[in-house]
Formats: sequence, C-alpha cells, structure tokens
Amino acid sequence: MRVRPIDLVDVFVYLVVLRVFIQLFPAVISESFLVALLTAVLLKIVLEGVLFVKKRIVARIRAPRGPWMRALNIGMLLLVLPASKLLVLELLDLVFGDAVYLGGFFLVTLLVLTLTLARATVRRAFILAA
Repeated sequence: MRVRPIDLVDVFVYLVVLRVFIQLFPAVISESFLVALLTAVLLKIVLEGVLFVKKRIVARIRAPRGPWMRALNIGMLLLVLPASKLLVLELLDLVFGDAVYLGGFFLVTLLVLTLTLARATVRRAFILAA
C-alpha cells in the first residue's frame, strides 16, 4: 500500500480537528502532541476501512436485486454506522490505553462527522485550486 500526498493531507486535517476537540471538550484527552498525531494516523486507517465497507454496502443496495436483499443490505448499513464508532473507541483503547480518551460514543460520532466534513472541504479546496 502506497501513501499518497492526499493521505498525508488527510492526517494533518485529522490532527487539527482532533486538537480542536481536545481544546473545546474537556472529555477529549490526549497526553501529548505525538500521541495526538498517532491517533490521527489510526483514525485515518480506521475511517478509510469504514468508508470502504460503507461504499460496498451502498453499491449492493443500489444493485438490482430482490427486496429482501435490499432490506438486508440496508440493515447491514444501519449496523455498520454505530459499529464503526465503537470500533474507533475500542481500537484507541487497545492501542493507546489511558493516553487517549475521546469522550464516549456521542463525542466520537461528532468527531467522525467533523473529520469527514473537514476532509471533504479540504479535498474540494484542492480540486478547485488545481
């Protein structure tokens, strides 16, 4: 797997957003800048995997199949959405232990939404600048 320049930009965007959350929400804790940087890298890896899975499920929903398969895929999507936030929490706890705490499910959900919006905004800015 190759690291592209846009991947580095994503990590830096994630780092900035994470540091803003650390400043604004007392429940979000990172012991140091290096731990925050490593957290941003881990978030990039996990969110790329989650986006890949979500895109596959959405493609299966749009495929011409029977109503039962469509309903099953919609159900899978509805399970993946909250499960991805729990995955982020568990992986961070496994990798960093008490050095990182993102404040629970609702703050992680807000963080992931903010990361996704910031990433899309920066990528759109790069496309417009090119």
